[in-house]
Amino acid sequence: MKVVPFLLGLIATPQSPLHAHPGHAVRPVAPKAQSHRPVDPQKRQWLAGDHHVHSWFSVGVKPASDPSQPPELIKAGDASNPITTNASMAVRHGLSWMVATDHGGPNHSKLNRDEAYPELLRARNMTPELLQFWGMELDTPAAEHSSLILPRSASERDVLFGIESRYNRREPWPADPARDEEAFMLDALRHMQALPQPPVVIANHPSRSATGVGRYGLVSPSELRAWNDTAPEVAVGMEGAPGHQATSLKPDGAIDPKGDRGGYSRAPTMGGFDQMTARLGGFWDSMLGEGRRWWITSTSDSHRHYTDGGSDFWPGEYSKTYVKAEHTYDDVLDGLRHGRVFVTLGDLVSEVEVTATTADGARRAEIGGRLEVDPGSDVTVIIRVRDPAGKNFGGHSPDVSRIDLIQGDVQGPTADRSRDSNPTTRVIRSFSPGAWAREREVLSMTYVLKDVRRSSYVRVRGTNGSEVEPQPDPLGEDPWSDLWFYANPVFITVR
Repeated sequence: MKVVPFLLGLIATPQSPLHAHPGHAVRPVAPKAQSHRPVDPQKRQWLAGDHHVHSWFSVGVKPASDPSQPPELIKAGDASNPITTNASMAVRHGLSWMVATDHGGPNHSKLNRDEAYPELLRARNMTPELLQFWGMELDTPAAEHSSLILPRSASERDVLFGIESRYNRREPWPADPARDEEAFMLDALRHMQALPQPPVVIANHPSRSATGVGRYGLVSPSELRAWNDTAPEVAVGMEGAPGHQATSLKPDGAIDPKGDRGGYSRAPTMGGFDQMTARLGGFWDSMLGEGRRWWITSTSDSHRHYTDGGSDFWPGEYSKTYVKAEHTYDDVLDGLRHGRVFVTLGDLVSEVEVTATTADGARRAEIGGRLEVDPGSDVTVIIRVRDPAGKNFGGHSPDVSRIDLIQGDVQGPTADRSRDSNPTTRVIRSFSPGAWAREREVLSMTYVLKDVRRSSYVRVRGTNGSEVEPQPDPLGEDPWSDLWFYANPVFITVR
């Protein structure tokens, strides 16, 4: 199949990004001035973004001719686009916020401080309607990579320099083996948690180094539990769907039969999602079953566009992380920290609301929230999903074919730190077109949990396909053909 080039269909429209044709060029409104006033939840809306984007400050490393000297950092050696280009393309593909997340070899902290940060400031001036966070992709001690997202502040440049120079695994030369120990990452998280304005850390592509289902590589369940225990307001989640989803597309849009989605060459993604998220009753459900606030996101991991010989989509072209927030830096970061998030591939959906309410309607909770109920209560779960009309950036008009409501018990902390299953997790209702009410683009459905006596969580996923469970993605799969969305959970606590 020939994918429609990304420049087609990019005509400006006055519509808001939430209700617009996803293939249109939507220019979000300029961000509001930052303040610490209380946020009105009624003013929050779904804002699409991407927290894992590389620029030409993600460098290559060239050994020095003198072996006693540190290697040379080669600009554009790992990713090719300026931060300013990433910002303009993010807006063109419907994003309201983005994070600059570069990384590199020894002494990269100085490059970030002295060259990348000034370019970020230029990008903010050139594209003021886009919230552009300062951060990096941390070369994570004893793991692989993680997105580090800083609050917007006057000291953000110095804060990142302090973290990267002190804790980034690849920063020192000669290499320091002590920087590749799990204890060192826990020290880094303690440092971040103690900052006056703590950042957010999200584990990237957690199963990319796995060798099979449940055979994890550089990132293990026990490790992620340790992160969350050490800094629960900093280490808050993981990429549910990794980037590099255009690996199976050739520059002309034809299919590369050897391409693997996400670069997951040994243990494939499932419907474009990491096995830690996609397996029903798997690792993610084991974390939620402990009552952990452990959220999932979805990113581009953009380095180089597939039409330029890379394996990536532009920020927002294929993968979006929606955060329910006011259009301010503070509230978007708060939404990421507290799980007001759903994720989608291929613009399958553009809004997802999951609301749990008591029978009398007196108490309610939404995505990322918690509903307290008395034993024996009935809880009504209302799901509303916007299935946008029009074509996505692949030139397709995907329709939601099924929505699953999933429930799992919350049983508290586990003694088995390596646990990656929650056997109580199950699909309690699958909705198909005949089971939901449709009003133009909005699909609505309801389910009642009767006589609730155990604490639990509910979460929602959906697809345009027919797979009952997401299956391992074969080589050469067209990423536009197999689309899923996932919403973070709502917790129901029996008091």
